Amino acid sequence: MGMSSDSITGLLLAVSSSVFIGSSFIIKKKGLVKAGNSGLRAGSGGHSYLAEPWWWVGMIAMIVGEIANFAAYAFASAILVTPLGALSIIFSAVLAHFILKERLHIFGVLGCVLCVVGSTTIVLHAPRERMIESVRQVWQLATQPGFLVYAALVLVTVLVLIFYYVPRYGHSHMIVYIGVCSLMGSITVMSVKAVGIALKLSFQGHNQFKYFQAWFFTIILAGCCILQINYLNKAKVLVGLANLLCDPWMFSRCFNLDVISGSSSFV
Repeated sequence: MGMSSDSITGLLLAVSSSVFIGSSFIIKKKGLVKAGNSGLRAGSGGHSYLAEPWWWVGMIAMIVGEIANFAAYAFASAILVTPLGALSIIFSAVLAHFILKERLHIFGVLGCVLCVVGSTTIVLHAPRERMIESVRQVWQLATQPGFLVYAALVLVTVLVLIFYYVPRYGHSHMIVYIGVCSLMGSITVMSVKAVGIALKLSFQGHNQFKYFQAWFFTIILAGCCILQINYLNKAKVLVGLANLLCDPWMFSRCFNLDVISGSSSFV
């Protein structure tokens, strides 16, 4: 079954998004390293990287990539767009090897292979997306009992990680930070899809921002992104970027949480 023109547009936007986001990881890592050499490291609670130009260049590249990602979710289904994020993983790992001189261990290589195989399999078998004509339809899906229970469990788990595990184990266990990012990422998928649909319909002449639901999803999205950026910065200073991005255990859980929760509501 052939892909629709909207799906192809979403596919191209998702690929371009991966290029920008993959590059941003490398640039931001350089900024974090430089900031760590002259001030308190992010992993120790410092925010000196905010005064580092390289970090802001990387952040701009990430913003451009995320804008393309938002647009991709507006045109294609979440289960088609989300797996293509693996391209940014591969792109970052290769650049980290050559630019940051970070050696990719055997499990990182295995992670790259799993990313490619898993993403290709899901994209090839992605189901057609249901037609959504209003952000209020997204609200109805997001307020289903099953998703509300899941969101509550995510929130409780993230709070436990932040207030109990991060102070005790964050300095030595990367997975604590990654756990926060991956769990919040599953909520981000829902919010990105909702905001993307609202923007698409608004540009087509059907203003969705007259509904409070559109603003609610926008606020949730902003909060999730800020939280994820903060804890991803902390994780990046603990290990090499290549190994952080390509660890198969970490990536599989980040990826699965995003796709399962987001796609279950919108496909």
